[in-house]
Amino acid sequence: MAAAKKQDRTRESKVEFCYGLLRSRILEGIYVPGYRLVINQLAQEAGVSTIPLREALRRLQSDGLVEVVRNVGARVAVFDAEQVEHTLQVLARLEGYATAISAPRMTAGHVAASREINDRMAEALEQFDPAAFTALNREFHFSIYEHCPDPHLRSLLEAEWTRLDHMRRSSFGCLPGRARRSVVEHGRILDLIVEGGDPAETERVARAHRNAAVTLQGAHAAPHE
Repeated sequence: MAAAKKQDRTRESKVEFCYGLLRSRILEGIYVPGYRLVINQLAQEAGVSTIPLREALRRLQSDGLVEVVRNVGARVAVFDAEQVEHTLQVLARLEGYATAISAPRMTAGHVAASREINDRMAEALEQFDPAAFTALNREFHFSIYEHCPDPHLRSLLEAEWTRLDHMRRSSFGCLPGRARRSVVEHGRILDLIVEGGDPAETERVARAHRNAAVTLQGAHAAPHE
């Protein structure tokens, strides 16, 4: 019995290792969209059998980062404009609700910390660096979501943001004009949190903030939120 449990733990750790390795290579752009994930080759590179590799690929497929194509096999997911738009629409709904239920749990200190991040975003616009701005944008939003009392909702947001980050690297760029408006909208969201107003209004404004990227995606195929 003890030997079987140890074997299970070893297998799970190998799956976690493979999952983390492949996921990081995808998100860092080492494995670009459309890159074929040849299991035997990957197993040899990672120094593991094909079994944990297959399980890791199934998890990445569930995350939306890998797809299995007939007559091709597993490859890094390729996104079209419709898939990007759907992801943004889902995020709009999740983020609106998460912001509304996080707001009452944020103290003046929490809001000040979020404003400081938004101020850094404004400064970053002077010499615009899309990658740095995107990282700060994520930091800003999660400085709010960390106060969300629903752990499942937080995990959904994390998964969708990760998927969107990959889409940003593979499918579309960044528009500085939209980035400037985003900073202004962030300030409005924080003002509503401080005012302690109607949660429905906070949710509406937060959702509209994300939906602006949906509109931009339809017009330019280059959203940035």
